[in-house]
Amino acid sequence: MDKHEDGRIGIVPALVRSTFLVNAVYAESGREYGLTPQQGQLLCVLMAQPYGMSELGAMLGLAKSSLTGLVDRTERNGLVRRDPDPRDTRAVRVALTARGSGLAAEFYAETTRRVEKLTAGLAAAERDALAGLLGRIVLDNKVPVVFLEPDEGTLTAREDEGRDIR
Repeated sequence: MDKHEDGRIGIVPALVRSTFLVNAVYAESGREYGLTPQQGQLLCVLMAQPYGMSELGAMLGLAKSSLTGLVDRTERNGLVRRDPDPRDTRAVRVALTARGSGLAAEFYAETTRRVEKLTAGLAAAERDALAGLLGRIVLDNKVPVVFLEPDEGTLTAREDEGRDIR
C-alpha cells in the first residue's frame, strides 16, 4: 500500500515500479511476436546498425556466454545473421536479416504504442517534463541506446543489405 494518500510516491519506488511496468509491457508485446524480452531487446538494438559481440554484450549487459546463446537462438529463428567483421577477421558483427528487420520494425512500433499509452493520463506539458527528466537521468548515467527515438525510424531490409557495417 502506498503511504501517500495523494497518489504520490517517492522517487526510488516510482522509478523501480515504472521499470516493472515498462518491462511487463515489453514482455507482453514480445510474447505476441514470439520473442523473449531479450530477443526483443536484441532486435531493437540492431535496428540502428550491426554490432560486434563485445559491443552487444556491453549494451545489453550480458556476459559473453549469455549473449552467445541469445544470438544463437535468434539466428536459428532466422532473425539475425553473423557477418565477418571487415576490420578483424577473428570477429563477427551481428546484423538483422530481412525477416528480422521486418519483425523488429513491427515489434518496435507496437511496443512504442503500448509504452506511449502508459502516459495517456498526463497532459502534454507533463509528458514533456517527464521525458526531459528521464532523458537527463538516462544521459547522466550513460545508458546505451537500446531503443531508438520514434522519429529516428528504422532501416528497411533493402537499406540494411547495402549498408557498410563499419
